[in-house]
Amino acid sequence: MTKAEKTRQFIIEKTAPIFNVKGYSGTSINDMIEATGLTKGSIYGNFRNKDEVALAAFDFNLKKMFTAVQAEMDAQKSVKEKLLVYVRIYENFLTYPFPEGGCPILNTSIEADDTHPPLRQKAADAIYSWKNKIEALIKKGIVDNELSANLEPEEVAITLIALVEGGIMISKVTGKLQYRTAIMKAVKKMIDDL
Repeated sequence: MTKAEKTRQFIIEKTAPIFNVKGYSGTSINDMIEATGLTKGSIYGNFRNKDEVALAAFDFNLKKMFTAVQAEMDAQKSVKEKLLVYVRIYENFLTYPFPEGGCPILNTSIEADDTHPPLRQKAADAIYSWKNKIEALIKKGIVDNELSANLEPEEVAITLIALVEGGIMISKVTGKLQYRTAIMKAVKKMIDDL
């Protein structure tokens, strides 16, 4: 890595948690300066603007989240066990190497859906990628006779994502962890019944 690449990576790593917790609108240049210890000129000497930092921070947080999930999935053998990883991780995400602030897809989607088209597109692309991964697992489970042949893989995949993300959102907004627990219990039953 060149010095410039190392500096860019440093800025991304230091600001990613802030963007994931405070959002795009809530993160100021002063937050970025404080987190990195760099000057405004140093930050914007490596990135054209706040948008570019935010987009890179989203990618960093997303990769961190997907890496944590994939590591757990790789340790599982069956499709159902792999799908149940979502229940374990999202019910206990504080015990996994998840981005500070939780799921960057959820955090970004809520803020950027009407206010920041490039971030909204990043979140949408992340949902499609996640859906495609689950859909591929379900198709594999059908081919391997582990899951029912009557399933609609895309429908199951997007429903699973909606339940997981909805459970997190409801729990965060209400402050009631038992809601997330109840929803994850329903997700587990849904997976068990596939």
